[in-house]
Amino acid sequence: MMLRLFVYLLLCLAASAQAAPTPVLQHPIDLAVPGGALHGTLLLPQTGQPVPVVLMLAGSGATDRDGNNPDGGRTDSLKRLAWALARQGIASVRYDKRGVASGQPLAPDERALSVEGYVADAVAWARQLRQDPRFGPLILLGHSEGALIASLAAPEAQARAVITLAGSGRPIDQVLAEQLRQRLPPPLLARSLEIIAALKAGIPAPEVPEPLQVVFRPSVQPYLMSLFRQDPARAFAALKVPALVVQGEHDIQVSLEDARALAAAKPDAQVLMVPGMNHVLRIVPMEVKAQLASYNAPGLPLAAALAPALVAFIQGL
Repeated sequence: MMLRLFVYLLLCLAASAQAAPTPVLQHPIDLAVPGGALHGTLLLPQTGQPVPVVLMLAGSGATDRDGNNPDGGRTDSLKRLAWALARQGIASVRYDKRGVASGQPLAPDERALSVEGYVADAVAWARQLRQDPRFGPLILLGHSEGALIASLAAPEAQARAVITLAGSGRPIDQVLAEQLRQRLPPPLLARSLEIIAALKAGIPAPEVPEPLQVVFRPSVQPYLMSLFRQDPARAFAALKVPALVVQGEHDIQVSLEDARALAAAKPDAQVLMVPGMNHVLRIVPMEVKAQLASYNAPGLPLAAALAPALVAFIQGL
């Protein structure tokens, strides 16, 4: 059911403004896995009783636990969101994926990465958190590509709920093709579409023009093939738990149509469209220069409506 939640959010904002922030403990947290460990950060509100815990799943590529990417800039989007939740009594764990930042030693060759592997890691984190008496209900929150991982992992993770932030509602090969159509000259676009079709069919494409190496280099193709096998809307539709779809109206990477596709797939999901919010969870005008600048501006505040909406959803479980 489509909800804009604006009146509710105003009430939540008023309530949060009156309440004193909860003291928060921050410390490292690790997950033992074959070959080593995944490393994360725990924010634990000091309430003296079990608190809800949000497992945060970062977006695509080399995006780390804080929402930063060496190729895409520093945003601290997930870090700031985690702190906003913690101050309202909600714990969180965010971690570096294998192959990324502190998780690099677990996958020094990106050929070893797959969606299935990321899902297995999320399930393992969830299992560890569910066994910890400090925590109450477990919520999976995925940003961008992490939204797909959250949907796929939720059943085995025994999550109490799922939150998608800027998650695609279409197969990622379709999203990628759409993005490339807006950026590439015809010859490179034609070759890109050929490569996408081959990877979708499970066929590697060894001949990649130099300008396309950043997207389709042979070493990343196994991961892309695993990704192209997935249908985000179908995975979301299979969820049997409460879900919240959050989408910024000024997101230049994921469209409002994606959020609507997720909502249509799971009609009982709550939906929040945030006016002015972009892909990195900031209020930014629909102007290219401002959008690009926001991807390397960690000091920009998060969209004011975001954290209260998540808090209201989690507290209502």
